[in-house]
Amino acid sequence: MDFESNYDIAATAEFIRTHKFTRVALQFPDDLLKDSTRVVRVLRKRLQSLRESDTTGSGDERDIGLYVMADTAYGSCCVDEVGASHINADCVVHYGHTCFSPTTSLPAFFVFGKASIGIADCVESVSQYALENSKPIMVLFGLEYAHSTQQIRKTLLESSTSCRSDISFADVPSPYMFPSKDSKKLNGPQEAVCGCSNNSNSDEASGTIYSIGGLTWKLPEGQKMEDYLLFWIGHDNAAFANVVLTFNACEIVRYDATKNQMVTDLSQQRRILKRRYYLVERAKDANIVGILVGTLGVAGYLHVINQMMELITAAGKKAYTLVMGKPNPAKLANFPECDVFLYVSCAQTALLDSKEYLAPVITPFEATIAFNRGSQWTGAYVMGFGDLINLPQVQVGNQEEARFSFLKGGYVQDFENQENVEEEQEDLALANATEKALQLRDNCNILIKGDAKSGAEFFANRTYQGLNIPDENTTPQPFVIGRKGRAAGYEDENNKH
Repeated sequence: MDFESNYDIAATAEFIRTHKFTRVALQFPDDLLKDSTRVVRVLRKRLQSLRESDTTGSGDERDIGLYVMADTAYGSCCVDEVGASHINADCVVHYGHTCFSPTTSLPAFFVFGKASIGIADCVESVSQYALENSKPIMVLFGLEYAHSTQQIRKTLLESSTSCRSDISFADVPSPYMFPSKDSKKLNGPQEAVCGCSNNSNSDEASGTIYSIGGLTWKLPEGQKMEDYLLFWIGHDNAAFANVVLTFNACEIVRYDATKNQMVTDLSQQRRILKRRYYLVERAKDANIVGILVGTLGVAGYLHVINQMMELITAAGKKAYTLVMGKPNPAKLANFPECDVFLYVSCAQTALLDSKEYLAPVITPFEATIAFNRGSQWTGAYVMGFGDLINLPQVQVGNQEEARFSFLKGGYVQDFENQENVEEEQEDLALANATEKALQLRDNCNILIKGDAKSGAEFFANRTYQGLNIPDENTTPQPFVIGRKGRAAGYEDENNKH
C-alpha cells in the first residue's frame, strides 16, 4: 500500500480545508515518528494543490501551519489536547492506534493506518469457526484493519464454504470527532462510515447499541452479548484486553493477521479478571487513596475525579490527587503513604498491574465496588469511566458497622470520617506516633507501614522527616563556606594531591 493511502493524506487535507483550520497539530506515536517529516511534506503539498484548484474564491488564503507533536505526557492512544494548546491549534490529527476517547475542547481527525491482512485466509478462518458453532457470531477488529472489513464481509458472503447468515460485523467509526459539551453523552455512538451489520432493518427495529474502542453495533431486541460468539481480528493489545474484560461472559477467539492463524487459548487474559477482583479486596482495606490523573484531554475526567473524591471521602478514607504524567513504579514509590492508587485514564490504559508496584493500582469502576459498602461484583466489568458518569449517585453504607476482610481474615472497623473527631484526636494521634511508626518484622530488613489515616500522620510516624531545623536549636548559627570547584575535583582536594 502506497504512502499517501496508508496515511490518508487526501482525506486529512480535505478535512482541514473544509473546516478552514489554520493551525493543525499532527500527533505521532514513537513508532511512527520517523515518517512525520514526510507526512508533513506530502500533506502540505496536497493542501497547496487544493488551494490552487479552488476556483470559487471562497477558500481561505491564509497559510496553514502544521506542527508535529511527539512524546505525549500520557498515553499515545489519546488525543493530546494539552500539547496542542501550546501552539493554539485549531484541531489535532491523530496517527496510529487510538482508544477513540471523546475530546474536551478540540476537534480531532484520526488516521488509523492500514495494516496488511490476508483476506482469503481471514475469511476461511471465520467460515471454519462459524461452521463449528451454532451461536451467532459478532466480528470485532482493531482499527488498523477497518479498511478491510468491507472486503472481508463481501468475500464471506460470496464464499461457498459458509452457509451462515448470522455473522455480523461492527460498524467502522467515523475518522473525525468533535468535542463533547455534555458529560452525560460521552458514550453516544459515533457516526459510522458504513453499516457492516447484517440487520437490514437495524434502523427501524428497536434494540441495544454497544460501543467499545470506537466500534459500534446494534443487537436486535431480546438478544444479549452473551448469546454471541466474538471473533476478534487484530493484535493482542490493549484494545483486545478491553474487549476480553468487558465481554468476559462471551466465548472469544482471536485471528492473528500477522501470522495468519487462530488463537483460541485466552487463559492468560481470563486470569486478569481474577487478579482485578483480588485488587478490589486489597482496596477495601486501604486507608489512604492516591487518585492518579491519567489524562487531561478525555472529556469528563474532572467529573470522574470529583465523583471518586466524594466516594472515597464518604467511605471514611483519605484521598489525595496526584498529577505526574505516565505513572511508573519509581514515581509511585515517592508516595509510600498511599495504600492504593486509583488511576483515572482512558479505557485502554487503565490497567496498571505489575509486581514492581509497591501498592495496587485500581480503576474507577473497581473503586465503586471497593468503597461502596454492601456492593457485590456481578461479573460485569466497565473499563471506560464514561459509563460511571451516567450511574446514579452512589449511596455509601453505614461505616459504623464492621465488615469482614478476606485479606485480614476477620472483622474490621473502617475509619469514621468525622471532622470534629479528627480535630479532637489530632493531638492524641501525634502523641502515639511512636507506637504506629514503621517497624521491623522478624529481624529482617522488611518495613511494615503503620495504620496511618492521613498523609500528615504517616509523615509524623517516619523516622526521617526531611532536612528540618531542630526545634531546640533556635539561635542563629554562623554560615560555613562550602567547597569550591566541580564535583570531579574540588579545589581543596587538588591542594591535597
